[in-house]
Amino acid sequence: MNSQKGFTTRTLHSDRLAKPEFGALHQPVHNAVTWGYEQVEDLVNVFQNKAKGYAYSRQGNPTVSALEHKITQMEQGLATVAFATGMAAVSATLLALLKAGDHIIASSYLFGNTRSLMQTFMGMGLQISFVDATDGEQIKDAYQPNTRMVFVETIANPATQIADLAVIGMFCQEKGLVYVVDNTMASPYLFSPKAVQASLIIHSLTKYIGGHGNALGGSVTDTGLYHWERFPNIAPILREQIKSELVGITQIRKRGLRDSGGTLSPEAAHHLSVGSETLALRMERACSNAMALAEYLQSQPLIAKVYYPGLSNHPQHTLATQLFKHPGALMSFALQDQVDCLAFLNQLQLVIKSSNLGDTRTLAIPVAQTIFYELGAERRAEMQIPESMIRLSVGIEDIEDLIGDFEQAFGKMA
Repeated sequence: MNSQKGFTTRTLHSDRLAKPEFGALHQPVHNAVTWGYEQVEDLVNVFQNKAKGYAYSRQGNPTVSALEHKITQMEQGLATVAFATGMAAVSATLLALLKAGDHIIASSYLFGNTRSLMQTFMGMGLQISFVDATDGEQIKDAYQPNTRMVFVETIANPATQIADLAVIGMFCQEKGLVYVVDNTMASPYLFSPKAVQASLIIHSLTKYIGGHGNALGGSVTDTGLYHWERFPNIAPILREQIKSELVGITQIRKRGLRDSGGTLSPEAAHHLSVGSETLALRMERACSNAMALAEYLQSQPLIAKVYYPGLSNHPQHTLATQLFKHPGALMSFALQDQVDCLAFLNQLQLVIKSSNLGDTRTLAIPVAQTIFYELGAERRAEMQIPESMIRLSVGIEDIEDLIGDFEQAFGKMA
C-alpha cells in the first residue's frame, strides 16, 4: 500500500497486506513456542542472523511480529521490538545498551516506576543525572564525557510537564547521544518523536495504542536516525553480523528481550493489534473530552489547580500547541486544602477509581497515596505533585455525562 496513505488506513490494512492464511483480515494468533526446519542449515542461519525466521518464541513470534510492524509504521521507524509490558521495554533498553560507568541524563519528571528502575541501575554502576527536561539548557549542562543517552517523556505523568523535545534532539544529534523518547502519553497519533530526532521511541502499548484495558504490552522502535557505528557498547559479534542501521535494535532484541525474557504473548499481541486500529478515533474523542473537562474543572471553587497542556495557563502550553496534534487525554488537578481527595473520589459514580491509563473509560486515582507514595513527600514536592492531586485518564464517554458526574460530586462536598 502507498506509504502516503493516512495513519488509520495504514494501521487498519497492515495485517491484510501481509496476506495471512485464508484471506484473514487479522494476523492469526500463533501459539507455537518453537519452530521446526526441514534443513538444519536453515535453523543455523536464523541463529546466526544470516536469514529471517523464528527459532524460539521468547525472542520472536509471527503474531508479535505483525504488531511490531504496525508500531513501526505508526512511528515511521526502521524496526520495533515488542515486550510484555512498557516497563520491560524500558528495562531492556537500558540493560542492552548501557554498562557500568556510563552516564544517562534523564527527566526529573519521569514516571515513578521508570525513576525507580533507574535508581536500581544506579546501584549497579550506572551514573544518572535527573534534570528538569522542560529546559533544554539543563540537559546540556548535565552532559559529561561518559554520557551515552538522554531519556525523556513527551508528556509527564501525572503533572503533564512537556520536555523541550526539539532542543534536546538537536543537542543529542550534536553530541552523538542515543535520544530515547517515551511517547506513551502522546501516542503516535498525536506526536512523532522522529520529528525531533529521537533515536528510540518507547511505548507502554497497554495504554493508548491498545486502548481497552485488556492486554499488557510495551515496545521500542528504532527511528533509523541514530548512527550506531558511533555507539561504543555494541557487541562485536553483532557488528560483524548485522547491517549497521539495524545493529542497535538487534542488540535490544538479543540482549534485552532474549536474555531478560520480557516476552509479549501472542494473545496479548493480538488484542493490542486489534485495539490499535481505532487509536486515531479514540484519541480524537478522548482529547476533545479532556479539553472540555479541563475547562470545566478550572472554574470550580473546590479545585486549586488543573494540570493540562491544553489550558493557556499551562507552563508549556505554547510548546504543546507547536508539537502535538492535540494536548492529550491525561490531566491532573489539585483540590483545595480543606477538601479530602479520597472522600471526593468516593463521590464519583461514573468515573472509575483505577490505576491504568489510556482506557476507553475515564479513570481517576489519588497520586500521592498510590502511584507516587513510595517516593515520599519531599520527592513528590520536587516533582510538583501536591498531596491532594488526582490524576485523570479521560475516556470516550459522552462529555455531558462526565461533567455531570463531577457536578454531582462537587455538590456533595460543598
